[in-house]
Amino acid sequence: MKRSRRVIALAERGFAPVRGLRFPYARLMTTTLVRDALDEDAATNDITSIATIVSDRRAHAAIVAREWGVIAGIPLVREAFRQRDPKASVRTSVRDGQRVRTSTSVVFITGHARGLLSAERVALNFLQHLSGIASLTARYVDAVKGTGAKILDTRKTTPGWRRLEKYAVRAGGGLNHRMDLSSAVLIKDNHLAALNGDVELAVRRAREAAPADTRVEVECNSLDQVRSALIAEADVIMLDNMSDSMMREAVEIVNGRAVTEASGGVTLERVRSIAESGVDWISVGALTHSTKAMDLALDFE
Repeated sequence: MKRSRRVIALAERGFAPVRGLRFPYARLMTTTLVRDALDEDAATNDITSIATIVSDRRAHAAIVAREWGVIAGIPLVREAFRQRDPKASVRTSVRDGQRVRTSTSVVFITGHARGLLSAERVALNFLQHLSGIASLTARYVDAVKGTGAKILDTRKTTPGWRRLEKYAVRAGGGLNHRMDLSSAVLIKDNHLAALNGDVELAVRRAREAAPADTRVEVECNSLDQVRSALIAEADVIMLDNMSDSMMREAVEIVNGRAVTEASGGVTLERVRSIAESGVDWISVGALTHSTKAMDLALDFE
């Protein structure tokens, strides 16, 4: 079914491209982020390493993937080791967003042994968590390949880590939904409840109050609400917790006049059938709130 290019372009304004992936923090902010993590771990007072390793001992180590995955977080790893040893050599064999096989050596580090050991956990915490998000996202993206549907994240992120976690979603081939509450209008069931379910009134008020060209989306859990959202000229219509057959009917009703988004109850096992209903977007909260860390380890040579 052909969809309006104008509608798609408006709805996806502000989406960061996967190609040309850029780390979300400037150098100074990256330095601060890593320093705070090292301070939290008392990395300057690693009493185990101080007690067991002579101060001038140098070491070579590598971070190795113990499973297939997509890497995300390399800039943080580099910063962690260099903060503990400014003269450390940190060489990478992959880029963020790159898929790796089991036993792939991802990062190679040479430096003072104490520095490497005191930075190890912080570096791996960043890399394992973000790579886990990127890897799960890639699995969802692969599952819907050829359907035209795009995988999006949600705001269900770890407090303080949102920019990092949404960056990891992009590294895995997904797109970002709203970055925060000011990024777009999303009229949900509780907003509608406060207006006695009047979708048209909610959209009209959103258009009046929000800055020009702000994307307006309405969460719908019935076909009647879908029709009301269309009449109100919403940019995006969220099909919330609908069955596959109901979503197909909703997509036919919309007929390209708005972007359709499936949300709720999305799993890897079901995502392909959701995509085949014809929806444009599929948002998956699990990408960031229920991700297993990627198995990566630091091995000393």
